[in-house]
Amino acid sequence: MWSLDEIDVIVIGAGPAGESAAARCADGGLSVALVEQRLVGGECLYYGCIPSKALIRPGDVLAAARRVPGAAQALTGRLDAREAFARRDELVGEWDDAAQLPAFEEKGVLFVRGPGRIADDRVVDVSTSDGGTRRLTARRAVVLATGTSPAIPPIDGLRRGQVWDNQDATAVKELPERLLVIGGGFIGAEMTQAFRRLGCTQVTVVEEAERLLVAEEPFAGEQVREAFEAEGVDVVTGVRVTAVEQRDTDGPLTATLGDGRRVTADEILVAVGRRAETEGLGLEAIGLTPGGFVEVDGWMRATGVPGGWLYAVGDCNGRALLTHMGKYQGRLAADVIMGKDVPESTTVVPRVTFTDPQVCAVGLTERQARERGLPVRTVTTGTGDVDGAHVLGVGITGTCKLVVDDDRKVLVGATFVGPGMQELLHSATIAIVGELPLATLWQAVPPFPTVSEVWLRLLEAYGL
Repeated sequence: MWSLDEIDVIVIGAGPAGESAAARCADGGLSVALVEQRLVGGECLYYGCIPSKALIRPGDVLAAARRVPGAAQALTGRLDAREAFARRDELVGEWDDAAQLPAFEEKGVLFVRGPGRIADDRVVDVSTSDGGTRRLTARRAVVLATGTSPAIPPIDGLRRGQVWDNQDATAVKELPERLLVIGGGFIGAEMTQAFRRLGCTQVTVVEEAERLLVAEEPFAGEQVREAFEAEGVDVVTGVRVTAVEQRDTDGPLTATLGDGRRVTADEILVAVGRRAETEGLGLEAIGLTPGGFVEVDGWMRATGVPGGWLYAVGDCNGRALLTHMGKYQGRLAADVIMGKDVPESTTVVPRVTFTDPQVCAVGLTERQARERGLPVRTVTTGTGDVDGAHVLGVGITGTCKLVVDDDRKVLVGATFVGPGMQELLHSATIAIVGELPLATLWQAVPPFPTVSEVWLRLLEAYGL
C-alpha cells in the first residue's frame, strides 16, 4: 500500500486520455491517483463522440434503408427525435459518472474529486468539496490530461451562454425549428446533418473558408456539400459571420454575414475550434505559460520542464484533438513512465467525419505531402464503382484516393468518402504506419463483393 499523499503517478483529468494513462500505469504495478473535478469519462463520453454519434445514427440508418429497393418501401412515418434523445441519454448514463468509478477502484487507483493544481515539482494540490486542500506528491510523474473546451470567436454581439456550443447541441432536449451552425469543420458538419435529419425545418451552415472540411482533400468537402444541399441544408462558404443580434432574451437570433446577408435562427451552434484547458493548473509554478497547449516531445514529456517528470496527453497538448489519439498518447506516456523502451509517438492520424457520406482519412493530404517536398503521385477511384457498393444500394457515391511517395512506393495518405466507409480506414492506417510497399499491398486480396475492392481499383490505377 501507499500513503494517501504520496504515490507513483498523478493524472490530472479523467477523460479518455487520462483514463488510459492511469489504467495502464496501474496495470503495470504503479500506484496512481486520478484527479477530476467534473465527470469521469470526459468530453468524449458525455458531450462529444458518444452522444453525437447517437444523434447521427438514426438518420444514417434511414438513409441507408432508402438506398435499398424493397427496404425503402417499408419505411413509414418520421424519425422520432425523442426516442433518439432517450437512447443518447442512456449511452451517456444520464450524465452521471457513478458507473465509471468501479473499474478504477478495482485497479487500485485512488480517485480524488476536485480541481488539481501543480504547486511545485511533482506536487499537486486538489481543492476538495469541504473547502480544504489535499496535497499529492508523485514519486515518478504527473500527467496532464485536461482536454479542451469550445472556442467562442470574437463576433460582434456574440456572447457565451447566448449560443450553443457542442455541449449544448449534444445534450439537446428540444429541437429548434431553425438552426444556424457557424463552422464547417467535423463538429459543425456532423451536427448540421444530424439536426436536419432529426427534424429541424431549416438548417444553415456558414464556413469562412472556401469549402467545408477544409483540412481534408478538396473533393471531400465538395461531396459533403452536395449531400447537404440535396437534403435541404443551406451551405454558405467563403463568408464569415460578422455580428449576432438578439432583440428579446428568449427570442430568435439574427446573424449578419460578411456579404450583407442575414440569417435568422432559433438557435446558433458555434463550432469554430477548441482552446486548451490549462488555465488554473499552476503551470506558472514550473515555468510554463498557462492558457495554451502544452508543448511535448515525441514521448509526451512536457518540454521546458527539467527532470522529465511532467507529461501532457490528449487534447491539451494540441497534437491531434481526437479521442483515439489521446488514448494512444496516454498508453504511450504510461509505458515511458514505467521505463519501457518505446518508439517515438506516431504522427499518422486517422480521422473520420461521421457525415453521410462519411469522410475517412489518414496521414497526409496531397497538398500536405507536396508541401513537405515528397515525390507525390496520387490515384483515385469512385466509391460506387465496385460491385460491393452496388449490392449495398443505389446512389452509393464518393471518391477514394491514395497519396503515394513515388520514390519509396509506399502510402503516405489515404481518403475514403462514401456511406459507411469508416471500417475501411484502419487497413490504410496499418499500411501507412507499417510503410508497407505497394507491391505487398497488391498481395492483400479484398473479398468479393465488398466495398474494400476499392483497394484493388486504386492499386490497379497506380499500375500494379
